[in-house]
Amino acid sequence: MPPLPSGDRAARRPRSVRTVGMEVLFWSLLPGCLIGGFLFFCHRRVTRAGARRLFEDAETIPCRPVGLVLGTSPLLASGRPNRFFTHRVEAAAALYHARKVERLLLSGHHDGDYNEPARFRESLLALGVPEAALLLDGGGHRTLESVLRAKTLYGITHCTVISQRFHVERALLLADHCGVSALGYCAHDVTWRGSWRTRLRELFARARAVFDCSRLRR
Repeated sequence: MPPLPSGDRAARRPRSVRTVGMEVLFWSLLPGCLIGGFLFFCHRRVTRAGARRLFEDAETIPCRPVGLVLGTSPLLASGRPNRFFTHRVEAAAALYHARKVERLLLSGHHDGDYNEPARFRESLLALGVPEAALLLDGGGHRTLESVLRAKTLYGITHCTVISQRFHVERALLLADHCGVSALGYCAHDVTWRGSWRTRLRELFARARAVFDCSRLRR
C-alpha cells in the first residue's frame, strides 16, 4: 500500500489529551463568562443612570412635590428589625422635615396581614410626619410597579426616589423609561456583612431592570 500523503497523516493524528482538555475547559467556561459579562454590562448601565442625580444631604437636594419611598420588609426572616427599612424611614422623614418634599408616597407589598406601606406610615407618624402628607400604595410589589403606579395612578411625573443608593440607581433607570423625572435621595446603607444576600440579588435585579427597559416606551 502506498504511503498516505502527509496531509492525510496529519488529519488522522489523534489530538493530544491537553488539546482536548483545553477545548472542554473553554466550552465549560464560556457560558459563565457570557453571563458574567452581561451582568457587568447591566450593573454599569444602572450605575450610570444615577450619575449626578443622587443626593445624601437633605439640605442640598432640589425640592420635588413627592417623595417615592420604595418598599422593603420591616423585619428580617429572623424577626429582627430590617435596617434597610429603618434607614429608609429616617431618610423620608428627614426629607419631609427639610421641606424638600410636600408628600410621601409609600410604596410596597400588601398581601393580607403583610402590609409594607402601613408599616412605613406607622414609623413615619412616630417621627412627626403628619398623616395628611402620606399616601399609601400597596401595589408596589416590584420597583418597576412602584414607579409605573406612581405615574399612572397618582399622576406623579416629578419625584424624589428614597431608598439605599444601589436601589435608587435602579429606580432612576426605570423612571427614565417610564417618563418620570426623578432625583434620588440615598438612605443610610447597610454593611456588606449584613446585606451580602441583598447585594447578590441586586445583580440579577439590575439585569431584569435592563430587560424591562427594553420593553418600555418612553
